[in-house]
Amino acid sequence: MRAVDGLTFSVHEGEVLSVIGPNGAGKTSAFNCITGFYKPSAGSVSFDGTDITGKRPAVIAASGIARTFQNLRLFGDLTVLDNVRAGMHVRIRQNFLDAMLHTPRYWRGEDTAAEEAHRWLDFVGMAYDRTAQIRNLPYGEQRRVEIARALARRPRMLLLDEPAAGLNHGEKDQLLDLMRRIAALGIAVVLIEHDMGLVMEVSERIVVLSYGKEIADGTPAAIRSNPAVIEAYLGAEDEETRAEAERIAAEAGSRGTAEVEW
Repeated sequence: MRAVDGLTFSVHEGEVLSVIGPNGAGKTSAFNCITGFYKPSAGSVSFDGTDITGKRPAVIAASGIARTFQNLRLFGDLTVLDNVRAGMHVRIRQNFLDAMLHTPRYWRGEDTAAEEAHRWLDFVGMAYDRTAQIRNLPYGEQRRVEIARALARRPRMLLLDEPAAGLNHGEKDQLLDLMRRIAALGIAVVLIEHDMGLVMEVSERIVVLSYGKEIADGTPAAIRSNPAVIEAYLGAEDEETRAEAERIAAEAGSRGTAEVEW
């Protein structure tokens, strides 16, 4: 079975691009190929003109790519602040002796990391106690912290894997605003998401996968009316079913009026 087969797309600075498709379409597998968790058996991944195919995740992250995961990957026993600081470890100028002896350089690095962590937590709108263990926060706030940690790496491209999962309507609206502000920083945002209202509203372009293959790449308006996309999601086999699928897809363009889950 080929989890991802023949997928080709590009993303540009400050652009929000969504990758959508039914469950099992290969979306997260594509993210894993980009970020080095999987090594593609063919093809290539290029970032800013450099081939990063099959490189270790740490090397790819250091090149300027950050990501979040479907399931939260936070350090439950650490504080909110320390979870964000953990995203900066490749940029803190310390060595083993600095950490052991608590040299002036060590303290300067720690102070700088704490200040920047607070700035990113402010940016994502995290208002809870930042000295609390992350496990004690509501789910929506943990999502904010995970995004803040990814941003603390100062990435040029941010991959978000189903960030709206488990969020209520108000939290999704805040996420929508946050993604736009991230893109305004010049960071490319690549989004996997099942909330079609959110996808249609925030995306500049949408790539659609089905059974590992790319079946469409275009603007939200073009994707909304694409028969291949409608059939991939809803299995439309006759004109009546297809007309209903088109109606649902069109409604997804108005935030909050329709949400397609699959």
